[in-house]
Amino acid sequence: MTEFGADRSGIADSTAAVAAVIEAAGNIPGPRRLVFPKGTYRFYPDRAVPHELYLSNTIGADPAFRDKRFALYVEGIDDLTIDGQGSRFELHGQLGLFAVIGSSRVTLTNFEFDHVAPRIVDLTVIETGPGYRIVTVPAGSPYVVEGGQLSFMTDPSPYDGTPYWRHSTDELGAGQQVFDPVAGLASRRPAWLFDNLVSVTDLGERRLRIDYRDETTPDGLGMVYSLREVTRDTAAGFIWQSKSVAVTNLKARYLHGFGILGQFSEDIVVEGNEFAADRSTGRIAAAFADFVQMSGVKGTVTIVGNTFDGAHDDAINIHGTYLPVTAVDGRTLHLRYAHNETAGFPQFHVGDEFEIVNRASLRAVGQAVVTAVDGPTGRDSRSLTTMSITSDSDVPAEVVKDPDAFAVENITYTPAVRIAGNTFRNIPTRGILLTTRGRSVIEDNVFDDLDMASIFISGDASSWFESGPVHDLTIRRNTFRRPSPNHPVILIHPENTVIDVPVHDTIRIEDNTYEGGVLVEAKGVRNLVVGNNLML
Repeated sequence: MTEFGADRSGIADSTAAVAAVIEAAGNIPGPRRLVFPKGTYRFYPDRAVPHELYLSNTIGADPAFRDKRFALYVEGIDDLTIDGQGSRFELHGQLGLFAVIGSSRVTLTNFEFDHVAPRIVDLTVIETGPGYRIVTVPAGSPYVVEGGQLSFMTDPSPYDGTPYWRHSTDELGAGQQVFDPVAGLASRRPAWLFDNLVSVTDLGERRLRIDYRDETTPDGLGMVYSLREVTRDTAAGFIWQSKSVAVTNLKARYLHGFGILGQFSEDIVVEGNEFAADRSTGRIAAAFADFVQMSGVKGTVTIVGNTFDGAHDDAINIHGTYLPVTAVDGRTLHLRYAHNETAGFPQFHVGDEFEIVNRASLRAVGQAVVTAVDGPTGRDSRSLTTMSITSDSDVPAEVVKDPDAFAVENITYTPAVRIAGNTFRNIPTRGILLTTRGRSVIEDNVFDDLDMASIFISGDASSWFESGPVHDLTIRRNTFRRPSPNHPVILIHPENTVIDVPVHDTIRIEDNTYEGGVLVEAKGVRNLVVGNNLML
């Protein structure tokens, strides 16, 4: 990388130089290995090439965020390894770390990355008194106090001197959660840090005094209030229309916008990574939302030997997408993306198999093969929320009669999954969400003090539209420490409102260890086995 002008000293912007290296690699025979001599490398969005892309579970069809920028952008390159050799990548502004698109056998390995000024602000309460709190601000969170009001921002662009974003405390309050660094617990609390605000005073040395109308002494001493504006503008890592992609041995200190997203790809490995903030910076949060999300992946998903610490949403979510039917024209079904965070990318290829389900019961009413597709490309703004597919067989009569009652899932893109040997902690929601009909194993993991169910087996065609049924799942030899007192450790709960047939089939929960509470709460499942589990 340095031979093309990348600066290992961490002073100059290496974005353009790294892009030139990757482009050059695409023009030589593989296999290819791109090496960062150990050092510090800076990346800025100003010199990153914008690409119009549409990502599942992010910004949907919002035109303000159609263009995405990445520090490492790989497209149409096979047999590629990007080896950081222990380097540190420092990202600035609203910039994703990597995209791998239309490529095969790509590995990213051996580096640490962080954002210099993340769009999550972690404020630690160091003093409380009658009607006030004093908080400290991490050095990587620039701020300004004007007229008693507080705003946070990024560091300024080196090209035009302006911050990449600036948010008031009202905007940041949309995504508040609280971390207890002593107990190691993350939770979403309704008590907003800036409720009943009178004024904010800058005390110097990155200390802020927050004065309230109420003269009682507020709680929260020692807590870290983690604040964010909630727009998922991009993903930290994006894998799309690719095969055999591995992300290994990374130290991921902050994932901007979203986590690592696999979308309509095949065979993805996430192994041996540390997803955790650098606590010496005063920061707790390491992910703007989920750490890892697999949306419409086939083949295998392997997630082993990772640490997941400090997300603002779930650690791992693996699912497909239900598209409601809007109309039927002969053998053609007209469909729509129903959730506002998911739109714009193709959901089917010719030759894919699909299943039609009743939205209320999630009962399957037919399967067929796609013979024609008309809809979004994922690269432009055409047909962002609507598409149509043509079936190789007649559409069931009940779907023709009442199309709005049904949805469609691409069942070719449903992976087999292995999640093993990971540690989950400081998660305010769930450790693992899983809805796939591929054979799946969740084993030998440690879940520590999660605020909701550690494992959630769901599926719905009415709210998140995350498909589909689980057909063969084993949950074994996991340790569930300090489980939530308000949620079961393992929740099997498809969101069907009409219960006429089981949704999930064959789930085994065996040889796990848990520290009290309810081990399993289940509905809508056939062949559930719970055995040889130990409650301490």
